[in-house]
Amino acid sequence: MTTASTASASPAPRRPETSRPLDAHARKRLDQLISLLALEPHPEGGRFRQTFRSTSQVATADHRGSRASLTQIYYLLEEGEFGRWHRVRSDEVWHLYEGGPLELLVAPPDLSVVEHRVLDAAGPETTPVSVVPADWWQAARPLGAYALAGCTVAPGFEFEDFAFLSDEPHAFESFGRLDPAYRALL
Repeated sequence: MTTASTASASPAPRRPETSRPLDAHARKRLDQLISLLALEPHPEGGRFRQTFRSTSQVATADHRGSRASLTQIYYLLEEGEFGRWHRVRSDEVWHLYEGGPLELLVAPPDLSVVEHRVLDAAGPETTPVSVVPADWWQAARPLGAYALAGCTVAPGFEFEDFAFLSDEPHAFESFGRLDPAYRALL
């Protein structure tokens, strides 16, 4: 499901504030996932591990140079964590594997609108997959105890193609006109 809001539209949906610890089953499963998948802290929040980097190289249309044709990571967020607003200069496909739902917030480069996408089991209003176009801003947070996702990037991910919104002065200034709930994810 995708909904959009602009600076003048209704405020961003708010998650219920919780300070309760995860139940024992969820905590056990999170610990298992972290161990089984060998997940490490990610700079944007949560945990990750790269699982694939293609040996095939492609030239980028925007002259960034040669990149792996495709990369893939596991990405885990638990309740209370979030993936900070950032952009990647390549297309990124999100796949929800377990847990969820997962809220994915995306905005075009000019930050004129924020789309709310909810990844969950396939249904009339939900899908387990979402695509974030190259250079679009994105942030993520679990709407349940945790969300294990995969992120596939093509052309392949390189940290030099990644930027936090908070580190981009012009974008950060534009972002200020949006709902404060979005700024909480910086």
